[in-house]
Amino acid sequence: MSRAHDLDRDHDTPFSVYQYASGRVYRIPLCSPAVGTVAEALPRRGRPPAASREDVLEAALARYLRGRRVDVQAIAADLGLGRTTVYRWFGSREGLLGEAIVLAGEPLVDAARAGARGRGGRMLLDTFDRINRGLAAAPALRWFVEQERDALRILTSSAGIVHPRMVARVTGLIEEEVREGRYDPPVDPGTLGFAIVRLAEAFLYNDADGLRGDVDRLREVEAALLGVRGG
Repeated sequence: MSRAHDLDRDHDTPFSVYQYASGRVYRIPLCSPAVGTVAEALPRRGRPPAASREDVLEAALARYLRGRRVDVQAIAADLGLGRTTVYRWFGSREGLLGEAIVLAGEPLVDAARAGARGRGGRMLLDTFDRINRGLAAAPALRWFVEQERDALRILTSSAGIVHPRMVARVTGLIEEEVREGRYDPPVDPGTLGFAIVRLAEAFLYNDADGLRGDVDRLREVEAALLGVRGG
């Protein structure tokens, strides 16, 4: 699967353009609720002659975005595959879920980085704040946290897929500012990236209430962590 970005020339709306191995292309609006509402842009598919790993991931993504349970047996049946094939590609249902959640969040992170203002620490703070607010407003993520029994473990486990990928992405954003000489972090970028992600998880997710969405206080603490005054 390849991805590019484009603009709606009539409305200046940012889009993420996904092209899957199947040849299908989707232009998905990059607004914060889009992480949960782009399901309308993902049409239901008929059974392909030979389904691929990308087809399975696409089907899981569509189910996640529509607020439906990611059912490995149903996806395999729809695509004419055996469950063992899906498990061979993704290891487990949680592995497939993690990949789908990461893929769903990529447009949000890209849009946050593209729209962030300022330089150095202030740009990073604005980027992370936009990401946090987008996640808190995402209907698909809210449904997942409220309905999936192991949602918090899938989202936050360091042994899973979602948390390490998010740490890597956040660390990469910090490292970019350091390389360009625009930011001097208080600790090494890897440690700071890990702390930023763990902090967001603590403020956004709650065992009893699902998504907390305590984004204003989260921004204040992230500003302190980044060393940004008056953030």
